[in-house]
Amino acid sequence: MALSEREQDVYKKIKDWERQLHEYDASDFEKTYDKLIERSFNRLSPTAQEKFYSLLDNWLFHLHALLQGSQFQIEARQRIINTARLQYPHIHDITDLRSLPIEQLVYIAEQEIAKHRLYSFAQGGLTGTGGILLLSADIPLMTIINLRIVQLLSLIYGYEVNAPYEMMTSLKVFHASTLPKRLQRVGWNNLIQELEEDVESSFWYGGNDQLTDETWIDLPLKQMLKATFILMFRRKLYQGIPLIGVGIGAGMNYSLTRQVTQFAHHYYQLRYLSEREDWE
Repeated sequence: MALSEREQDVYKKIKDWERQLHEYDASDFEKTYDKLIERSFNRLSPTAQEKFYSLLDNWLFHLHALLQGSQFQIEARQRIINTARLQYPHIHDITDLRSLPIEQLVYIAEQEIAKHRLYSFAQGGLTGTGGILLLSADIPLMTIINLRIVQLLSLIYGYEVNAPYEMMTSLKVFHASTLPKRLQRVGWNNLIQELEEDVESSFWYGGNDQLTDETWIDLPLKQMLKATFILMFRRKLYQGIPLIGVGIGAGMNYSLTRQVTQFAHHYYQLRYLSEREDWE
């Protein structure tokens, strides 16, 4: 089936973004930084590396399951369906959402994206006050906010994340979206390759189920650097508020969620469009 004019417009925007992603040229500093991280982890034994990444993967799997079964997420799922049913009464479950026009799905998705960017901004601002409890909870909370919006975008475009295939796909989208921009194109290409090979996707996931590697360490390192700066400036008060720390926390967390939502939204839009028209 040929794409509508609106669908063609969305597809063009995705391809423009994809082109920018592939044209991004890492600076000399970024290349040196990557080599330093790689050398640092290569000093660990293969067994230690495997155990470390396995622990990270298990943490993400369990967090995904915990989020998906939470009352907060169940209510969000029903809210998405109810919003769609206002104009399309035939919508009864998540898979029915694939029958909606792209403009309706984009509208629902942008509402959720805006809310989660606000959550991330507020959470980062609270972390920026320099409280030890808030700083220690920053990485888990930041991960929850960003993993949750990826799950919701999957649901909005009609893909049920309770299924093993969709669970693994959403985790891979989350992982790729949190990578530095210079490395995102590899994650994007891998996702698109899987999508092209299996557009209809089966219930079970048959690909590589490993998520984290040395490329993902950049994220927690950045968060630790953020915490260091916040602690440095927490005594720089303005009317009793450490404005510099709050600005750093809010700005960095918002920037990450903006990056994640942009990447994930483009992926699920492209996947939706791929079912409208055969791959070229």
